[in-house]
Amino acid sequence: MRVRLLVFGLLKDLLPATTGELDLPTGSTVADLLQACRQSVAGHDQLWSSLAVAVNREYVTAGYSLTDGDEVALLPPVSGGAPDADNVLLTREPIDAEKLVSGLKQGEDGAVTVFDGIVRNNTRGRKTRYLDYHAYEEMALKQMQDLAAKARADFKIRQVAIAHRLGKLEVGETSVLIAVAAAHRGAAFDACRWLIDTLKKTVPIWKKEHFEDGAVWADGEPFPPEIMPERKAEAAN
Repeated sequence: MRVRLLVFGLLKDLLPATTGELDLPTGSTVADLLQACRQSVAGHDQLWSSLAVAVNREYVTAGYSLTDGDEVALLPPVSGGAPDADNVLLTREPIDAEKLVSGLKQGEDGAVTVFDGIVRNNTRGRKTRYLDYHAYEEMALKQMQDLAAKARADFKIRQVAIAHRLGKLEVGETSVLIAVAAAHRGAAFDACRWLIDTLKKTVPIWKKEHFEDGAVWADGEPFPPEIMPERKAEAAN
């Protein structure tokens, strides 16, 4: 059978020839695919043990059985157009924070909390030239929409706006903006903090940091245990 393999972040450098159509024996599982890919790369044990896997844009377990035509994405820990109906946006254009926030406000709101993540000029003592953001765009947008919906369901807030840049970003530019509107500040603060923390751990977006002395893929935060293939499989047994 044949599947479509997508890789992101550091894996784009490690497996440049693997992306695309991949032939596997009928009945292969996600674990079989991972083993086949891993055999072509020496080392990087920590990276392989930290991957999440999505099949047809849904997180799956290592024991998931693949079928012909599946789209399989290997997702290392994560580091467009116009906003949709939920004010969720992936864009390669600069984020207009003032416009996004002002458009969110309504008469019933007593607070709007904003997280504005910007590109700083250094990381661990190395001078930053620029950042380059990459994403599994269709899945990232859906995950962001799901986060917005969950925040509205779980916190006493009225509305959410989430915008994330892709592509090349210069120092001082906004990479991610989250705004939360609510009647009371406590709920707005809590929801905003939850949104950015969860986005950083689960939405498939990666950044490559370009320094004056080289470039590296940024270390991502670990995926939550519940979406890791091996741990999901263990929990199911």
